[in-house]
Amino acid sequence: MKKLILIVAAFFVSFIGFSQSLFDKYEKMDKVASVTVNKSMINLLGELGNHTDDEELRDFMSLSKGLDQLKVFITEDKAVSADMKTSVDSYLKSASLEELMRVKDDDTHVKFYIKNGKDENHVKELLMFVTGMDKVEVGHGDRNIETVLLSVTGDIDLRKIGALTKKMDLPEELNKAGKKGK
Repeated sequence: MKKLILIVAAFFVSFIGFSQSLFDKYEKMDKVASVTVNKSMINLLGELGNHTDDEELRDFMSLSKGLDQLKVFITEDKAVSADMKTSVDSYLKSASLEELMRVKDDDTHVKFYIKNGKDENHVKELLMFVTGMDKVEVGHGDRNIETVLLSVTGDIDLRKIGALTKKMDLPEELNKAGKKGK
């Protein structure tokens, strides 16, 4: 019986590790730009925000205190974009995320997913997946982004998501996430 319990425990530990590292492969790819902000850096930024009179910045810093990690992956490559979609689809099936909302603008599709947290106003994870951006020029017009994958984990207070949407230039519809009837 103890052997069976150990096998089941090992399975769940490897499963959890798999889902956490599923997107990490994109950090090493040449055709992917990535940004990873870990808890220590988030805490440092949070401390800097304590010394400001800007209410919006204070809200953002308050929200950031509950964050564990933020990862962003961006690609211009269609093959990598297809691989990202496959990875996201696989992750959604295994990680118990629910779709929060969808936004379609021309060929661009934005999807937000959440993993429920300690109550209706908190989530453990916010995942944003944007595809079809190949007609959107970024920077000096020399880059055409195909896909963006954003993962934010921690204790995310949906009532303060407005500060995040403003600071990260996310769709304003995300502000409705913390409201009843989402």
